[in-house]
Amino acid sequence: MTKQISELKIKHAARILKRGGVVVFPTETAYGLAADATNPIGTKRICEIKGRSQEKALPIIAANKEMVETVARIPSELEQLADKHWPGALTLILPVLGAELASGIIQNNEIAVRVSSHKVATELSHALGAPIVSTSANRSSEDVCYSVEDVQAQFKDQDETPDYYLDAGELDPEPVSTIVGLDQDGQMVIHRQGSIQI
Repeated sequence: MTKQISELKIKHAARILKRGGVVVFPTETAYGLAADATNPIGTKRICEIKGRSQEKALPIIAANKEMVETVARIPSELEQLADKHWPGALTLILPVLGAELASGIIQNNEIAVRVSSHKVATELSHALGAPIVSTSANRSSEDVCYSVEDVQAQFKDQDETPDYYLDAGELDPEPVSTIVGLDQDGQMVIHRQGSIQI
């Protein structure tokens, strides 16, 4: 059953993110771990909590397309996809601009970004005033989580845990986001086929 999350809780979560904290939040696919995408402390902590290699770039969510365009360039070959499927479960691999993003997000001068169709995810990014890291709220190689209770169960026996939970209740299981980028010749490449069919 879905629970409403108040604006007050979202603002509180954004303050935690600004301090380098990690927040569990709902997305349109599953529960995610959020950090301020401009804060290297938060991004490093997410990797520690997940047991994830810091060499692997973290994807981000932006509040809207305009925010995406402050941190990345959307090539004309991908513009139509963005306009058609954002907000939604479409992640685009885009050339990074000279934004103050944490190093754990950028790989080969590119970032993976989407505009979520989940109200809480976009409101959290909007309240922070910056993109948020968005990676599934589970230990690496473990199952993704559709409830806060499942997330807590995965992290309960470790020292490093999330700082705050935005609990929207049990989420309906949905496929992961589709990931699309361009190759060196400017041809579209589907890196992962998810809920959006390209």
